[in-house]
Amino acid sequence: MPITAIDSTAALVVVDLQAGIVPLPLAHPVEGVVERSVELLRAFRDRGLPVVLVNVAGSPPGRTDRGARGSRTFPEGWTDLVPELEQRPEDLLVTKYARSAFAGTGLADRLRALGVTQVVVTGIATGSGVESTARDAHERGFHVTLPVDAMTDSDLATHEHSVAKVFPKIAETGSTEDVLAALAG
Repeated sequence: MPITAIDSTAALVVVDLQAGIVPLPLAHPVEGVVERSVELLRAFRDRGLPVVLVNVAGSPPGRTDRGARGSRTFPEGWTDLVPELEQRPEDLLVTKYARSAFAGTGLADRLRALGVTQVVVTGIATGSGVESTARDAHERGFHVTLPVDAMTDSDLATHEHSVAKVFPKIAETGSTEDVLAALAG
C-alpha cells in the first residue's frame, strides 16, 4: 500500500546510524541510507516536527542460540551518531539496550507528551532495530510509516523478508520521496 498521510503530529525516528554500525558490511550502500535519513530529518526539522536519534549501547541479557547476551564493552566512539545527522539540542536522544527504541527508554511517553500520533522509522538494521521499533510503535498505538529505501540490513534476505512480510502488517511503506511528498501535501 502507498503512504496515505503523514500526520501533523508525526515524529521521525532514526535508528542506529552510529559509528560502530555504519561501517559494517550491509546489503545496500550505507551512504544512500544515511542521505535519505538526513533528507527526512531536515524536512521534519523544517516543519518543527520531533526528531528522535537512536543509538544502541548494548543488548538485553539472556541466553539465545547465538550465546548469552548482556553487557558488552564497545570501543571508544562506537555509539557516536554519524555526523551527517547534525544532532541538535531539541532532538530527542535515545540510547537503547534492546532492539526496540521503545524498550525500557520511556520513548512512548516522551512522544505522547509531545502529542505524537505517528512515527516514521529509518535506519539499521531493517530486521532488527528498525523492525522491533516499528512493531513496538504499532503495538503502542502509533501510526507507523516506513520509507524502505532509508534502511538496510547486514543480510539482504532479512531486509527483504521484513519489507515484504512483516511491514505490511504493521505499517504503511513507501520511499523517502513518498514521505517527503506526503509531508509537503
